[in-house]
Amino acid sequence: MTESSPAAAGAARLPGAIRPVALVTGPTSGIGQAYAMRLASLGYDLVLAARTEERLVSLAREVQVRYGSRAEVLPVDLARPRDRDRVAERLGAGVEFLVNNAGFGNSGEFWTHDPAALQRQLDVNVTAVVQLTRAALPSMLHAANGTVVNVASMAGLIPGRGSTYSASKAYVVSFSQGLAGGLAGTGVRVQALCPGLVRTEFHERAGIDTASLPRGLWLSVEKVVAGSLRDLEKDRVISVPGMQYKAIAAVAGLVPRSLVTRIDRRMFNARGRT
Repeated sequence: MTESSPAAAGAARLPGAIRPVALVTGPTSGIGQAYAMRLASLGYDLVLAARTEERLVSLAREVQVRYGSRAEVLPVDLARPRDRDRVAERLGAGVEFLVNNAGFGNSGEFWTHDPAALQRQLDVNVTAVVQLTRAALPSMLHAANGTVVNVASMAGLIPGRGSTYSASKAYVVSFSQGLAGGLAGTGVRVQALCPGLVRTEFHERAGIDTASLPRGLWLSVEKVVAGSLRDLEKDRVISVPGMQYKAIAAVAGLVPRSLVTRIDRRMFNARGRT
C-alpha cells in the first residue's frame, strides 16, 4: 500500500462499492477518528465500530461528504462477547485494513477497582484485539494482501504507567511482534502503534489529571497516524511516532529496566492509574 494508491485485492466490498474497505474500532474520537479520516482520504470505504451510534453516524456522513467514502456503522461495545462476535463476523466477510484502536485506561489504584471493571478493560484492550485480528486474517491471507494496525502505547514498551493498562498494551506489542514474524512473506502486515501522550479524550475519560504531564511530549493525532503510515511503508512492526518518543524508546533499550521504570514513574506520575 502507498498513501496515494491503496491496494485492492478482492476482499469483500460494501454493497455496490469498488473501493477497498477498512474497519476501525473506536473511531469516534482521537487516534481512531484520525485514522478513519486518513484512510477515507486514501480511497477506502469504512466500517466504523464503536459504542455511540450518533457519533458513528456523524462520522459516516463526514467521510461521505469530504471524500466520497461509504461507511457501514456498527454500534457495539467490545467488552461484550456478542458485540465482538458481530464485528468478527463482518471482518470474516473481508477487509483490507483493520485498525484495532478501541481501548481505555482507568484512574484509581488497582486494588480499589471492581473486578468486573478490570475484566472489562482487559476484554476491550486485549481480547477484542486478538479476536478481531483472528477474524480478519483468513481473507487477507487468501488475497495475499492486508494490513492490521494494533494501537498499543509507549506504556506497552516502558512499564510503570499504571498496572493493568501498561500490561494490556505490552500484550498487544508482543502479540503483534510474534504475529508479524509468522506472517512474513504472506503479503499481510501487522504493526503495533505505540504513541506517547496524544491530545485526545483518553485522559479525560480515564479521569487522569494531565496538568503535571510534560507539555513538550504531547503529539497530535494527525502526527501519530502519519507516523504509523510511514512506518507501514518501511515494514516496521513497532511504530513509535515523534522524535521525542523515539529517543525515549532508544534510551529505554540501553539502560536497566528498573531505572527506566523509575524514570517513567517520575515523568508520567503512575500513582492513581490502573
